Amino acid sequence: MAQLIVIGGGITGVTSAYALSRQGHEVTLIEQHRYAGMETSHANGGQLSASNAETWTHPSTLLKGIKWMLKADAPLLVNPKPSWHKLSWFAEFAASIPKYRDNTIATARLAIAAREHLFGWAETEGIEFDLKKQGILHIYRDKAGFDHAAQVSKLLAEGGLHRRAVTPEEMRAIEPTLAGQYYGGFYTESDSTGDIHKFTYGLSQACERRGVRLLTGRAVSRVQTTGNTARVTLADGEVVTADAVVVCAGVHSRAIGAQLGDRLNVYPVKGYSITVMLNDEQSQAAAPQVSLLDDETKLVTSRLGADRFRVAGTAEFNGFNRDIRADRIKPLVDWVNQCFPGVSTRRVEPWAGLRPMMPDMMPRVGPGGRPNVFYNTGHGHLGWTLSAITAHQLAGHVAQWDRLRTAGASARPALA
Repeated sequence: MAQLIVIGGGITGVTSAYALSRQGHEVTLIEQHRYAGMETSHANGGQLSASNAETWTHPSTLLKGIKWMLKADAPLLVNPKPSWHKLSWFAEFAASIPKYRDNTIATARLAIAAREHLFGWAETEGIEFDLKKQGILHIYRDKAGFDHAAQVSKLLAEGGLHRRAVTPEEMRAIEPTLAGQYYGGFYTESDSTGDIHKFTYGLSQACERRGVRLLTGRAVSRVQTTGNTARVTLADGEVVTADAVVVCAGVHSRAIGAQLGDRLNVYPVKGYSITVMLNDEQSQAAAPQVSLLDDETKLVTSRLGADRFRVAGTAEFNGFNRDIRADRIKPLVDWVNQCFPGVSTRRVEPWAGLRPMMPDMMPRVGPGGRPNVFYNTGHGHLGWTLSAITAHQLAGHVAQWDRLRTAGASARPALA
């Protein structure tokens, strides 16, 4: 077995460390924050959603981006100020549009496969994370949105996911608290929700119990490799060495990959969420139990225990800006007031996080250019949904490399 360094203590880093430790490797996990799951894995929409596997590389996305560019509260907002990173990312995004169908089907398959691992690990380690297995209801206000969803359902079915069309009456039977007029919806009974931070932190504790060395509150300043030995220099000057390094650093993966000679065109796409505190019995009764996805506003919801209601979404292309903007939070609060008028929004916690997104919307999992460098990053809006299966895939790549290394062979494992 090998000595491995995993960089990043978000959901992909922690699941990677866990999967590798289960193989018997000696793992060191490095995280810049004091606890695991404090950045993008802290307060997302909470959905484990194979039904949201549709990639964004559809021609309509570009049209909407142009249409909404100067609208501050738009679901998709692009800062018009140019940068080479942004321009190159959008160029590759446009080039990936022909792969929309195949990548959507592939993502659905990954999302379904991830469930077995994630639920199994949670049960094995006794992790409580407000898991709710009551499905996800996609809601549509007009025929055009509903018809597009019907086409997406055909692609999801090819990936192995069943979801069914429902009438407005059936929608209200599924979630009686939902207010408003709708054309129809699609319901995926097999999807679920939960608290990503609770899961990530709980799994990090399980990693420690399994012997993983956690270096938290430690920022990485430099990463190097000879091809046989990986060397990570921390901001305080400490140097950590191992046989190989695994980069799971989210939006920071691009810069770290560049140090290792690899190009990963990960762009930080900001998303926002609010956590509505259900402090009274009326709000608890008026908040939904079933998770929702509003396709028009690009918002998702999850019920986290008895007293929290999470609403999240939107996409903002604005570089590494982490500001929580009032004009981006207000539409989320307004949406709750409109769709669930019985819920009090007197106490709302806003949050923003940066999704690590590749232009083709597919995560990068597998070896880099050097023999002892691996990546598990770039999951975009489905980081939690896909994390368990990509960690499992990563462990397979590392196992193949370790067998060749142990045997003294010079052959390289195949790219993912």
